[in-house]
Amino acid sequence: MIKTDDIYSDNRVVMTLDAGGINFRFSAMQRGSAVVKAIVTPAYGKDLVRCLGNMNECFEHVKSQCPAPPMAISFGICGPSHYTQGIIGDVAHLPCFRGGVALGSMLEDKFNIPVYINNDADLFVYGEAIAGLLPHINQQLAKAGNPKRYRNLFGLTIDTGLGAGIVRNGEMFLGDNSVAGEIWLMRNKLDTKMNAEEGACIRALRRVYAQQAGIPIQSAPDLQGIEEIALDEKSAYREAALEAYRRLGEVAGDALANALSLVDGLAVLGGEVSRGAHLFLPEIVNELNSNFTSPSGRKYKRLIPNVYNLEEPAHLEEFLRREVSELTVPGSLRRVRYDSSQRIGVGISRLGTSEAMAIGAYAFALEKLRVFA
Repeated sequence: MIKTDDIYSDNRVVMTLDAGGINFRFSAMQRGSAVVKAIVTPAYGKDLVRCLGNMNECFEHVKSQCPAPPMAISFGICGPSHYTQGIIGDVAHLPCFRGGVALGSMLEDKFNIPVYINNDADLFVYGEAIAGLLPHINQQLAKAGNPKRYRNLFGLTIDTGLGAGIVRNGEMFLGDNSVAGEIWLMRNKLDTKMNAEEGACIRALRRVYAQQAGIPIQSAPDLQGIEEIALDEKSAYREAALEAYRRLGEVAGDALANALSLVDGLAVLGGEVSRGAHLFLPEIVNELNSNFTSPSGRKYKRLIPNVYNLEEPAHLEEFLRREVSELTVPGSLRRVRYDSSQRIGVGISRLGTSEAMAIGAYAFALEKLRVFA
């Protein structure tokens, strides 16, 4: 794994792209920071010729502005795609790629440098694992005198869709088919005929708000508007907005609980909806700390570790507290000390979603260049 210090000391230049469904954002990084002014253009997702032509033109412009010749291109795009082969597949927001387009090979032929393409949520989590939430919390633990350190991170992006990524022991977990972490396909707790994304994304928030407010979905405000209504104590529609966020938190929390029962690590939230995380993060944590009930009526915890809201000061203080127990080894006078607490925490991106993705893309390229040097 590339370390944080490596990111901010490496002089190699890597061109990056945040390939969203609406806009493409082109840039280049050196020593962990952008070294050119970003170019933001429409994605042209319905016109393949225009989309590819724009991509070549923008990367060409970025290259001309770089302080040194770029060593690679590295970027994130939503799936499903065959990332390791550089092939973009049937991406819902970019229909021009339907059927598969060998985008990586095209760019390698054009610029004669390696091209690395990954899932955008995977790169977001990788960036947070290298230079965001994960090292931040480990530094907080060290400052508090707690020897525990975290090495695994699960990330959730709540935006136009519901995405996720996994970093295990410092490495992105990609799966054998480039489809690891597809949390959007988990079942929707509140409507089991649907997937989780239909309960935890911007359109879900607008849909529930409209239902609660008794208005047509077409009349529902955008994300910022619903957030403003939720914070306005005088708004007649405040309860509708709060309930929309609460339900989003319940669905996202249920899906996250299923994921964390397998991953057992910290969790980080990103995406546009996470700007209003204070409106639904408590509900996520409540869901993670909820109980199952056995046929006999016995209640037991949904997750084995206790879960803490890392954005809540009281929760964070308890999370950081050191708890050491001591046991006598059977048949011996020897004593064994161990950390008797099992805990995980959920926090908000420390870098910002786009910045974390760029750091992740940059770090991934540097690691690959080092391996194949």
